[in-house]
Amino acid sequence: MSLTIRPAEPHDVNAIFGMIFELAVFEKLEHIVVADEAKLHESLFGAHPAAEALVGEEDGEVVTFALFFHNFSTFLCQKGLYLEDLYVKQNARGKGYGKQMLVALAQLAVERQCGRFEWSVLDWNENAINFYQGMGATVMPDWRICRVTGEALTQLASE
Repeated sequence: MSLTIRPAEPHDVNAIFGMIFELAVFEKLEHIVVADEAKLHESLFGAHPAAEALVGEEDGEVVTFALFFHNFSTFLCQKGLYLEDLYVKQNARGKGYGKQMLVALAQLAVERQCGRFEWSVLDWNENAINFYQGMGATVMPDWRICRVTGEALTQLASE
């Protein structure tokens, strides 16, 4: 079997959202998911898309997705490509599809003249860390993600 990678289309939202929830369950974060298919559709295909996605199909079935957007490096003075989430369905794992998706994203980053291709990985996910390092990624030991959300965001904005 082979994987066909293509840009996501509006009819893919249902499949992508299903995999987003599977990913949340895997990461033990399903309790914080407030997204729904309508929000995802608006975020990918609305008047002002916030992100893009690639999907991978095996025999016509979407079995993997990568959701990404552009960020910016002030030190490079150049845009980058930030991978928010990549997921491969359980029954499609072990076939190299994750690597194929990362290669497609790297090609897209080069094509779009991005200075960086970045993503985050949970510190407990040793399999993913080893996989990414094997592909040439550097896990940045000195950087931590800072996040303000929900009530804390509202409070900060009101100061």
